[in-house]
Amino acid sequence: MNLEFHFDFGSPNAYLSHRLIPLIEQRTGVTFKYVPVLLGGVFKATNNVSPAVSMQGIKNKSEYSAIETERFLARHNITDYHFNPFFPVNTLHIMRGAVYAQQADIFPAYVEAVYQHMWNEPKKMDEPDVIHAALLASNLPANDIMQGSQDPQVKKQLIDNTDRSVEMGTFGSPTFYLDGEIYFGKDKLDELEAAIRAKLGSV
Repeated sequence: MNLEFHFDFGSPNAYLSHRLIPLIEQRTGVTFKYVPVLLGGVFKATNNVSPAVSMQGIKNKSEYSAIETERFLARHNITDYHFNPFFPVNTLHIMRGAVYAQQADIFPAYVEAVYQHMWNEPKKMDEPDVIHAALLASNLPANDIMQGSQDPQVKKQLIDNTDRSVEMGTFGSPTFYLDGEIYFGKDKLDELEAAIRAKLGSV
């Protein structure tokens, strides 16, 4: 079973999905493969825009979105989420850092650290000095990560990940793939888990 989570740190809904993924893994015994993609690249390739842009000028829609988020937080007992006041954040540096962290075998710690500084203790995580300080505060090798994220192969890998994701069907975040079948949005996690269980039952 191939189960992928295509994510960008800049998506609050991807972060909220990340918070539920360990529970799904515990209940099913499967493991999600995290695939770093650049959401800006996805939007450009699919002629899409972020909800922050698409909801502009639509009466009541952004207010409803906020209500829906609060309901999600309450339903899943998530109490440490704080909307980033600098949203939208340009995630190019931290997504390249994610690719480097995978190669350097520090990926889980890196993901937790960046998500903490994006959505628990929000910072402007598109400024190199802020990123560096945040990584240091999380006891990560900040110098190595900052340098590694500039490696041409790391940059190419993020582009390749993003291109592949779009080819598979991605148009936004969060996006999941179960043996190549797409599920989009945090509200599809229940449906995704049911599909996982169905596949496990047929093995």
